[in-house]
Amino acid sequence: LLCLLDISSETKFSLFLICMALSLLSHEISDICIGKPPLRCLSAAVATVADAIAALKSSDEPFLSVWSCNHDVTDDDDNNNNNNNKCDCECLGKICMADVICYISKFDNNVLSLSSAFDASVSVLLLPKSTVVHVESSCYLIEAIDLIIGGAQNLIVPIQTKSIAKRRREQKLLTRNAVVSLTATTTTTHRNSRQFCWITQEDIIRFILDSISVFSPLPAISISDLGVVNSTHAILAVDYYSSAASAVSAISRAISDNISVAVVDGGCDLEDPRAALIGEISPMTLACCDETAAAAVATLSAGDLMTYIDGSGPPESLVRFVRNRLEEKSMVGLISLVDSLSGCSSSSDEESPAGRTRTSSSSFGRSVSSAARMARKSVAIVCNRKSSLMAVMIQAITQRVSYVWVTDEDGCLIGMVTFVDILKLFRGFLNDLE
Repeated sequence: LLCLLDISSETKFSLFLICMALSLLSHEISDICIGKPPLRCLSAAVATVADAIAALKSSDEPFLSVWSCNHDVTDDDDNNNNNNNKCDCECLGKICMADVICYISKFDNNVLSLSSAFDASVSVLLLPKSTVVHVESSCYLIEAIDLIIGGAQNLIVPIQTKSIAKRRREQKLLTRNAVVSLTATTTTTHRNSRQFCWITQEDIIRFILDSISVFSPLPAISISDLGVVNSTHAILAVDYYSSAASAVSAISRAISDNISVAVVDGGCDLEDPRAALIGEISPMTLACCDETAAAAVATLSAGDLMTYIDGSGPPESLVRFVRNRLEEKSMVGLISLVDSLSGCSSSSDEESPAGRTRTSSSSFGRSVSSAARMARKSVAIVCNRKSSLMAVMIQAITQRVSYVWVTDEDGCLIGMVTFVDILKLFRGFLNDLE
């Protein structure tokens, strides 16, 4: 139809982009939910930190959702609910092993046992401000983008559940194979037979890439010219030689902002306050560890912690160093934790569930999905100021991270570009079209 209009080619192209933008904005969030599995959940009402650790170790995914309700609901409870259109369950947030490690690291490590830490409610692992938001499946893409820009990391979306009969069969099978109590973990069906999935920042970026031409010419312009470097988040950085324990607050902030902590070393120029980017301490990397990484956080430098949590596992010399430092500092609780898991590993490796990796001095971490394993590294993903927006987006998605560090020609840290920065840019572009 545009070809039939008696207007200039430039006007036709502009109208074409507007039509494409309108088409993109008409999509609902349910279009992104296709193929998404139901969430595995923890109940804040009954689950403990120990339950969370067990559930995370038995999961292929790095994150689990925490809900306000008790999931052990019978069909009679469902039938007695007068409002069948309302779900009584609310997602309070999400947790990963990095949350557990930070929590244990902040605990009094001089106590004889960490049992009180593990017996605490799972809610102690949640961020003060929730980064999850409930939306309906009819929520428009543009509304989802606004929520992400506003601070949401995950959008909780109801999905169509299976028949009650099939759900009962699966529930019985799940009961037989469950690693921990269903009243605390694993069940994903809520009241009124509802199930949920969540949409991440990466999901939305991937969806937008299918219509990236709508945002022409932005994808071809450098990130420096677009002004997206450091446009949203403050840079979190620690010195290479500083103690890893001093970085715990920065790691917690990184979890909250869905970014990472830069490990830097001053040395670009004696008269220049900038610092060289050596690597990073990523929450996603910590999420692939187990709780004994808290011992490394308590005893190592930030630089050594990068080596310890790297995907290939810590060298034996570093493991021995951690143990010696724990004894020097009389951190009896952490010593007991490390010994208990190491003993469990050496005596019952053959009895461990399939797909689960137990901790020992030579075996480190846990079973996670391939997507999470890609993020299990201490090598920072970097670009330069002249990199195009499209190149940065592809780089982040390929490496399964939500940010890319920006350095200059000398390797000095300039800042970072995040998915939120990119979505803010696209949102402003759409506003201009409107």
